[in-house]
Amino acid sequence: MNLNPRHTQLLDEVRAHGPQTIEALAERFGVTLQTVRRDVQRLAEAGLLARFHGGVRLPGSTTENIAYRQRQALQADAKQRIARAVAARVPNGCSLIMNIGTTIEAVARELQRHRGLRVITNNLHIASLMSTNPDCEVIVAGGQVRAADQGIVGEATVDFMHQFKVDIGLIGISGIEADGTLRDFDYREVKVARAIVAQSRQVWLAADHSKFNRPAMVELARLDELDVLFTDAPPPDPFNALIEQSHVECVVTAEREALAS
Repeated sequence: MNLNPRHTQLLDEVRAHGPQTIEALAERFGVTLQTVRRDVQRLAEAGLLARFHGGVRLPGSTTENIAYRQRQALQADAKQRIARAVAARVPNGCSLIMNIGTTIEAVARELQRHRGLRVITNNLHIASLMSTNPDCEVIVAGGQVRAADQGIVGEATVDFMHQFKVDIGLIGISGIEADGTLRDFDYREVKVARAIVAQSRQVWLAADHSKFNRPAMVELARLDELDVLFTDAPPPDPFNALIEQSHVECVVTAEREALAS
């Protein structure tokens, strides 16, 4: 599912103010009840909202992520634009650590023609994608493989990452909160990502606009630990100010730029 502006505004409203009735949302956005019901149905099918009688709320809690197959389809166009922008900035002959996430997997697809890369990853999907590039060396972390998404996690994975110092650590994230914290759901995955941040000369975050103001349980890092943020739309308030204060370069890939390419 690719969110249109009304979908994004509806999600932001529920995130900011909690559970909402269908009537209240219709009044808030000046649309019919039928329109809101259709929007809510699509967002619920994508796992972004949960329905209850007469209204809608955020799904589950801060402890559980959307299923992997749903995440693959969600914001697919946005992830593709972000992936192209990231790949355009990755120089040939550099070293990278790439972590778990569907956006990072999209980047791997865009790196198929790069030369001389050395890629370290705890993501079996990325290892498979990058190993098809004969001019790329792929190093796979050891540890426990999560059946849900083929990510590799655990203390062995953390120890493995600490062996390296790479040019670029490329990470995804589940949510960016309004206080500037980057958060995810699985503490085991977060521990690996923290090691990636520590072992990277530059830290790049690839996150589509739906990640802003999305809550998750475990703190991974803060905005000021990043060097570059790649996203597909201008960040909402208060993130522009936070990004500027943190001296993070923000690369926004507008849809019209993607079409021109």
